[in-house]
Amino acid sequence: MAVNGRTPLLAGNWKMNLDHLQAVAFVQKLHWTLKDAKHEDGSVEVAVFPPFTDLRTVQTLLDADKIPFALGAQDLSTKDSGAYTGEVSGAFLAKLDARYVIIGHSERRQYHAETDEVVAAKVQAALRHGLVPVICVGETLEEREESGPTAVSVAQLQAALEGVPADADFVVAYEPVWAIGTGQVASPEQAQEVCVALRDVIAGKLGADAAARTRILYGGSVKSGNIASFMREPDVDGALVGGASLVVDEFAAIIRYQKHVGV
Repeated sequence: MAVNGRTPLLAGNWKMNLDHLQAVAFVQKLHWTLKDAKHEDGSVEVAVFPPFTDLRTVQTLLDADKIPFALGAQDLSTKDSGAYTGEVSGAFLAKLDARYVIIGHSERRQYHAETDEVVAAKVQAALRHGLVPVICVGETLEEREESGPTAVSVAQLQAALEGVPADADFVVAYEPVWAIGTGQVASPEQAQEVCVALRDVIAGKLGADAAARTRILYGGSVKSGNIASFMREPDVDGALVGGASLVVDEFAAIIRYQKHVGV
């Protein structure tokens, strides 16, 4: 548990990688690697976000082997059921014991034209089924230069939290689009600046208690070599990790940042 009372969350977003057989091998190896390194399970929360086709397989493995990782999905439908070919309902994810679901990732916004209104509807869909939405926000380089470092993320989060009750459980992930998969990384100070602004949004809409308990993650070219510098910032509560979460030793080192690099 961090000094602020929020348990750090290290989440691996696999994106469109690893089939169900590869997923089994990966999760087993990650678990063994952490056990061999005497990882303290309670010091951080670990979550994996496989493709939809892997979810049942990973859920069965986590249950059978008592692996202490949380399970998350990468998206969900705004609808609960019906004639929506290719969509996946939050009800289905809940039946698989998924705890988390990523909503509003920049790739969904960019490649699938998801608007703030769609993101808000997906947040409501997740909450209806007891899922914890991981609400992604972040600016492009052009938006940052035009509007400043916080304006876009603040507006996106304000829209996403519309109608969310004060006692709702959710996570926010700040992912500057210019730092996703580019090798560029926001500095810890830049991440902290935006995370403070996002926490202020939560406080303004849902109250001080909600702001104090909600975890805000950083995402964008996170690696074992830079994770500790972000985790030193008081308003950064973990990371949403992309490519580095697909390499067992690298993701294990990120999860064990306290012992590998220190804070």
